[in-house]
Amino acid sequence: MALSCAAALCLWLVMMVFAPAAQAAGEEPAAVETAVEAQAASLSLPCRTAILIDQDTGTVLYEKNADQRVPIASITKVMTLLLTFEAVRAGKFTMDTLVPVSNHAASMGGSQVWLEPGEQFTLDEMLRAICVSSANDAAVAVAELVGGSEEAFVAMMNAKAAELGMTDTTFKNACGLDTEGHLSTARNVAIMSRTILTQYPEVLHYSGIWTDSLRNGQTMLVNTNKLLRRYDGITGLKTGTTGGAGVCISASATRNGLNLIAVVLGSSSSAERFEAATKLLDYGFANYEAAVLPDLSGRPLYLTVTGSADTEIPLDYSALPDRLLVPSGGGASLAAEISLPDSCAAPVSLGDEVGTVTVTSSGETVGSWPIRAAADAAEMDFDAAVRLMLESLF
Repeated sequence: MALSCAAALCLWLVMMVFAPAAQAAGEEPAAVETAVEAQAASLSLPCRTAILIDQDTGTVLYEKNADQRVPIASITKVMTLLLTFEAVRAGKFTMDTLVPVSNHAASMGGSQVWLEPGEQFTLDEMLRAICVSSANDAAVAVAELVGGSEEAFVAMMNAKAAELGMTDTTFKNACGLDTEGHLSTARNVAIMSRTILTQYPEVLHYSGIWTDSLRNGQTMLVNTNKLLRRYDGITGLKTGTTGGAGVCISASATRNGLNLIAVVLGSSSSAERFEAATKLLDYGFANYEAAVLPDLSGRPLYLTVTGSADTEIPLDYSALPDRLLVPSGGGASLAAEISLPDSCAAPVSLGDEVGTVTVTSSGETVGSWPIRAAADAAEMDFDAAVRLMLESLF
């Protein structure tokens, strides 16, 4: 939590210093428009709503009607996948667990792999059907496995959405078919997408598959995300199309350590969906970079402690991020300064902040992170003082 909060603070400061592509809701626009802002303003996206974020920090780089509640079609399945990977991580299932097909799951329309009641597939096979072919029947079968019923699973979906702060999202089913009240926003989809990519990166194993098959080759699976063959660095994540939602995508891509998520909802065609996602990702990669933190290999590893039987404590630098989101070219001017006292007085507890690392760019502060005590150092009492004296004598 300290790392994520510090990174968020750092990147907020970065955006204030370098003038971000998009202002957060409610903020006053900068008096002088930068080239990056001008480029963002000139983006013409063929969709109802969209957002671009940095995956590592959640920083918003661009948004268009990002809080408008709309249907999201099969992008719903990102939450279905998230809860499934969560259950696997908890040891409730394995990828070899057999998933039975109920009459209800087999009755799903739209995208499907034509599951028959009574059929069984491994969870791995079902996940491939969901991620590659966006199969509604497979999604509901997996939901029934994890939740006991689709209804119970939908309750889990909404509980998870609330936990993640997806305040404008209501799920009504596990697959994304048009249902009254089944709504989300581009911002909430970005939160959901970032969560699964960060916490369960194994999803990329499935979302990156171009073609596959089930039933010993009898059922072919072809990925609905055509950017896998068209866009450099694309890794996933999920497409969706219904009459109510239009044509949608949550696209993840990585270049040179910069991880971006572009959410596009409500395009009128598949071509426009991919066009909008491409424009967003191109904009992000052209204007931002993930800069490596300045070298701190010579940093102090211990700090002297006074008034304790322990004369020094080890230092914990884990709050520092590996990379910083900065405007393109900004990484070359980054510098780091360590601020530590010569010593600190006992008592010191594990996790206490004892110093800071401050990163600057061209003299301007980018962010500051805590240096923490990596061990306890108790205040010396009489017995400890006598023991220490005796040890020194003998």
